Amino acid sequence: MDVHHPHLISDCLIHIFTFLTKEDLISACSVSKDWREAAETPWLWRRMCLQRWSFCNFAVLGSEHVNHSWKRYFLRRCHLEMKMTKGQSGGYTCKSLRGHTGRVVGLVYLQGNSAELPHLWNSSATVCSASADGTVRAWNIQNGELLWCSPVQSPLTGIVSDEQREVVITADSTGLIKTWQGQTGQEVASFSTGSPHSTLLQYNVDNNWFLTIGTSQGSVCTLADSALTKKSSIMVCDSFSVNILLVSPDKKWIMAGTKDNDDLSPKVIYTESLTSPAEDEDPLCQSVPVIGCQAAVFIPTQPARLAIIHHNEHPNNKVLSVFDVSIKKTKYKLEIQVQQVESFVLKLHTRFSHIHLQAKDSNCLVLASDQTLWVYSLKGALLASFEQHTMPISSICVDSFRVVTASRDLSLRVFTWRNDRDHGLTLVSRYHLLGGSHTMSRGFTHVACDYSSIVASTEGNDGKDVLKAYSFTS
Repeated sequence: MDVHHPHLISDCLIHIFTFLTKEDLISACSVSKDWREAAETPWLWRRMCLQRWSFCNFAVLGSEHVNHSWKRYFLRRCHLEMKMTKGQSGGYTCKSLRGHTGRVVGLVYLQGNSAELPHLWNSSATVCSASADGTVRAWNIQNGELLWCSPVQSPLTGIVSDEQREVVITADSTGLIKTWQGQTGQEVASFSTGSPHSTLLQYNVDNNWFLTIGTSQGSVCTLADSALTKKSSIMVCDSFSVNILLVSPDKKWIMAGTKDNDDLSPKVIYTESLTSPAEDEDPLCQSVPVIGCQAAVFIPTQPARLAIIHHNEHPNNKVLSVFDVSIKKTKYKLEIQVQQVESFVLKLHTRFSHIHLQAKDSNCLVLASDQTLWVYSLKGALLASFEQHTMPISSICVDSFRVVTASRDLSLRVFTWRNDRDHGLTLVSRYHLLGGSHTMSRGFTHVACDYSSIVASTEGNDGKDVLKAYSFTS
């Protein structure tokens, strides 16, 4: 290297440093001034960030009041993930959120820390819970503070949220759907379905807000905008409750089905025909060629690939089938095409237990039933299985970093994703979080996560459910 051209030395060092780990790069900073300047190069740390995470929140690196470096972002996020991976005492705080006087029927993040674009310097999160006591409550889970509580109404049966617009949507036992302003808890609008149980699905299409509702009479009703204006209604389950309701990643398809009848097939519906129905025409709908749907999920990295767990000719066996959904335009009409791409038998040992199904990416499915958690590829290869709970799994939460299972044994089991060089993506068991004592509770019933926290509900023996909030701070 030419000592008369120091920039050449610096460029060579930076190139060499691309082969170092973060620990070696930090050590290189203490060798000399030249090494420190090269090792502190923002490009190096930006490269390491993008190699480790598919997405990084560039916006938090600089603002009016603070300017963080790529190095600090990398080290802080690694430190946070280390805490979430180890789950050691002192690496998180746990708050008990009390106030409900009935069973919690659902909980959702109203304002969370996104796993794709995490904010590492301000991880405050708000969670809303709905209860059979007839109230919606919003909580700051970092400090355990109740932010607002709605007036008492009929027992609530479901809750969803739109984080983007900070809106909470609830359904009660009379079929009344209400929207709530997330910051204040003020009621915004209401709509009556006349259904004692409603399944809620909120989504946005081209910045337009929609809510699709599955009723206990078997119909699917779609509402629009903050006023809950009715757009369409279609019968899909012949008087059986619509308790499976999904939207595809490209928002072109709604999947609706029931778990209550083994002879019925789930349906896929063209979303545009629900949100912008043509006069004198029914919404465009097509049956999926399976019966006895038990669980379903759209693959998050595909436009419209649908995985369904269903019955086959053997009553004790379950089959997982994967379909691609598309639209075919002919000269005179549109036709829905549902094409099977994979199908395989699952090794589930029970016929009647509830099945939980989630998808990680284009080739990874997470299933839970009874006390077991399985990870399958879309071609049917069993990637991992875990039998660590001593009582049935009641709820699961899956994101790009981890999987959390909640169980009636009053524990949350935490797993993290790992890319193995030989076996590809797999799940690794890490630790468990305890929710209290069985003298006070019957176990966990629901769980939800954002990037830096976990919130779960425990069913109280006295009928008063409690939320447990675990916050990992960087």
